[in-house]
Amino acid sequence: MAEHSFLPIIIAYYSLFCCSSFESGSTIMSNNVVEAHSSVPCNSTDRGPVVPTTPLVSFLETLQETALQAYGHKGFDPKLYVDLSLKQNLSTTIVAFEKLPRTENGSVSGHDLNGFIEKYLNGVGKDLVYAEPVDFVAEPKGFLPKVKNPEVRAWALEVHSLWKNLSRKVSGGVKERPDFHTLLPLKYPVMIPGSRFREVYYWDSYWVIRGLLASKMYETAKGIVYNLLSLIDEFGYVLNGARAYYTNRSQPPLLSSMVLDIYDRTGDKDLIEKALPALLKEHDFWNSVHYLSILVFIFIVEGIHKVIVRDAKGSLHTLNRYYAMWNKPRPESSTIDSEIASKLSNTCEKRKLYRELASTAESGWDFSTRWMRNGADLASLATTSIIPVDLNAFILKMELDITSLAHVIGDNKIAARFMEASEARKKAMNSIFWNLEMGQWLDYWLSNFDACKDTYTWNASSQNQKLYASNFVPLWIQLFNSDEVLRSLQNSGLLRPAGIATSLTNSGQQWDFPNGWAPLQHMIVEGLVRSRSAEARSIAEDIAVKWIRTNYVAFKKTGNMHEKYNVEKCGDFGGGGEYVPQTGFGWSNGVVLAFLEEFGWPQELKLDCP
Repeated sequence: MAEHSFLPIIIAYYSLFCCSSFESGSTIMSNNVVEAHSSVPCNSTDRGPVVPTTPLVSFLETLQETALQAYGHKGFDPKLYVDLSLKQNLSTTIVAFEKLPRTENGSVSGHDLNGFIEKYLNGVGKDLVYAEPVDFVAEPKGFLPKVKNPEVRAWALEVHSLWKNLSRKVSGGVKERPDFHTLLPLKYPVMIPGSRFREVYYWDSYWVIRGLLASKMYETAKGIVYNLLSLIDEFGYVLNGARAYYTNRSQPPLLSSMVLDIYDRTGDKDLIEKALPALLKEHDFWNSVHYLSILVFIFIVEGIHKVIVRDAKGSLHTLNRYYAMWNKPRPESSTIDSEIASKLSNTCEKRKLYRELASTAESGWDFSTRWMRNGADLASLATTSIIPVDLNAFILKMELDITSLAHVIGDNKIAARFMEASEARKKAMNSIFWNLEMGQWLDYWLSNFDACKDTYTWNASSQNQKLYASNFVPLWIQLFNSDEVLRSLQNSGLLRPAGIATSLTNSGQQWDFPNGWAPLQHMIVEGLVRSRSAEARSIAEDIAVKWIRTNYVAFKKTGNMHEKYNVEKCGDFGGGGEYVPQTGFGWSNGVVLAFLEEFGWPQELKLDCP
């Protein structure tokens, strides 16, 4: 901060025990500190920090809105406009933009806007350049030894070769003029998911890395981890994605799993030494007071993700929820969010909805009836009022991973601390989420939600008894395996002809029926395998075979790997949601390779759909 010492520091302090809603107003304090607070608090429950965005992001949001007016809704992708970069400085660009001829209603013609964009902005993807992976080999030694079928092996090598297609590095221009770009200047090459997703994403990276490990691309996998560690160093947490407009939220925390899995393959203790301090910081981000360094501002944020619940026996448990640091339209979907909120007349209600939209994006499940009070109305999102099963499973795994990693480098004090934390979280999950009748862990809804409430009292009726694949994510943690859960999964209705359904509700949202997603297939399958039960492994292999088949048949039909698949029909890719189906696709590639590595494919087993 020394180089920016002439600038005021903003300290935004938030606690579940403090009702500041950060809606408006500020008080100048001593030592050039500005404390954000609310002079006229909203009646809604939107309370929490709002991190600043950059001037470039704000301008590109305006451009996005202008483009929608000029071009219309058909085929319009709002993300495209916030991924553009400047050819000239921002002030010159804004002056030129403001001089564009406008109609009486303020709109700009498509012709004039095209000319402006061509003159003042670089096309999307120009700030990323192709990077040949340093450790790519067309057919790695020891690649998928259990795959005996030559047709499957040939296809697996095609999937393996896709890593070359998805490999990028940040261009030198981003590092020279970061203010011209929304892309963040990462040091190491990245694997992008594909299509409209032209940057690295947090939780996608875990399954990308699983695929890279199957492809023996250990250096590329480490580079991805080092990039994510650098985000923690700069911001205090891993961003949703490596863009300036994603600084307001994280994503499911799987960095510790990436580090542990790479270590298990490589024995690289140096990676652990470098990663452990950042992993401790990330754990703090989800669980306690932490300092966020955004731009030249420092934010002190306490407890936004942390919730305390008193169980039926009177014991207190600490668990976590998603809670974005944002109450405005998401920049990458600004026009969409504004349209969803247009039915709300109250500004405070809109701010609350915008926080829910961003918090749902933090979950990775954007969007699903899982987060909605009314499954037919996206404006009824209530993600910050839900304690999710899977998030707490991820944080439990983080605590177990940190315990293991600390043991490797001989830090017994940290290992003991995180073993104690993991035991407390396991107990909390079984007390708050476990439903004995259903044999599943269920999301818990915070009734009469009040952000100022310090403790909630558990009520059985607050468990969400609808069927979601997330109810079985704790299987991924070996501590939670049991025959009872296996029976529940078999009888859930989630096991479909081409994989595990995300839910049983066909809402038109992409994280609902009939879509299946690679991460959910993998976590549940790997959890069943880890149980060491022969029956569980047999069920896991059946799921994996169905998933591999649907990926293969869709690939042969379309020439692409897809972001999601229709689990009702083998070989059919998924749909729904706020954007068209995407191809590429990082985590789908990774899970197919991980499944083939685990189960192989016998010579005689057919690959086509039944």
